[in-house]
Amino acid sequence: MNALLVLADGSVFEGEAIGAEVPVSAGEVVFHTGLSGYQEVLTDPSYAGQVITFTTPHIGNYGVTQSDNESARVFARGVIMREIARRRSNWRSQEPLDVFLRARGVGGITGIDTRRLTRLLRDTGSLLGAFGTADLATLQAAVASEQGTTGRNLVAEVSTQLPYDVVNTIHADKLTSTTKPFSVVAYDFGMKQTILRCLSEIADVHVVPAHTPASEVIARRPDGVFLSNGPGDPEMVLDAPANIRKLIAADSPVFGICLGHQLLGLALGGRTFKLPFGHHGANHPVRDTTTGRVEITSQNHNFCVDPDSLAGKVDVTHVNLNDNTNEGMVVRGARAFSVQYHPEAGPGPHDSRYLFERFAAMMRSGGN
Repeated sequence: MNALLVLADGSVFEGEAIGAEVPVSAGEVVFHTGLSGYQEVLTDPSYAGQVITFTTPHIGNYGVTQSDNESARVFARGVIMREIARRRSNWRSQEPLDVFLRARGVGGITGIDTRRLTRLLRDTGSLLGAFGTADLATLQAAVASEQGTTGRNLVAEVSTQLPYDVVNTIHADKLTSTTKPFSVVAYDFGMKQTILRCLSEIADVHVVPAHTPASEVIARRPDGVFLSNGPGDPEMVLDAPANIRKLIAADSPVFGICLGHQLLGLALGGRTFKLPFGHHGANHPVRDTTTGRVEITSQNHNFCVDPDSLAGKVDVTHVNLNDNTNEGMVVRGARAFSVQYHPEAGPGPHDSRYLFERFAAMMRSGGN
């Protein structure tokens, strides 16, 4: 069926509807620059409230397999693409992308000039938008009523409601005298499965809801605390900064990723700000300021920590080479560090997976 994409600046794109038959889908339109990994992106809870534009022209060419899901459902509001593949070609494929979207009630639009759309978003910033088979006036009304991601607590929509444990994947016969299966409490602000797999290689992982008080975490006597990725405005995750401050005061080793990085910054009294169009992709260059090494990283965030607001409290350890924004920091006088990007990289390169071992070393040594 014919479909339209309408943006808040008045732009209108014509295309065809795919996925679930949803007359109207609305959200904040962003673009993702990865060449593959569309399934992992769609199931990443960090995309809650957003409509994802894939800059790669052909999407769906290797199908979908359930083992690549990053969460149990699709939290994104929808998907925009240039062309959905008519055939899927991969031995792991279990179903076509279109069937995957239909089964999860997620709509999409194809046939869009994504090069034009990406240039528009790059030049003007992320825009609210709506797409679907409804008429133009209905879609325009949907855009006008859409709230976007600023000022909303989207973490409450994606976090687990109950604590649960992740089985440790390290076998006893593979342990050395310098390693041990630690106990880590992981705050779920929008946790990805690949992160849990990486953490479970170094620890027994106990996942807790985003609103869990620090006292309950400390009572578990963990070797370390992990602050996960997640969607939306960090300033709306109201309980998190105070909990993180208490954990730091209790001398708990803390490792934060993405939203966890931003919440750590807020806990220290820093500020966050919204980037014009965010960082969404699997090819962002980041420089380690301590070594000079450049890593190609996977990223997905709209907000950023202002390093000037944390002067004297942290040392910036990583910088984005595209816009010089803060991509990592270590807290002075505390056993806590964080990065803005995704070292687990699902999808993306594995240049930064060493950070999980750095977390293990911090827990192992009892110091920075």
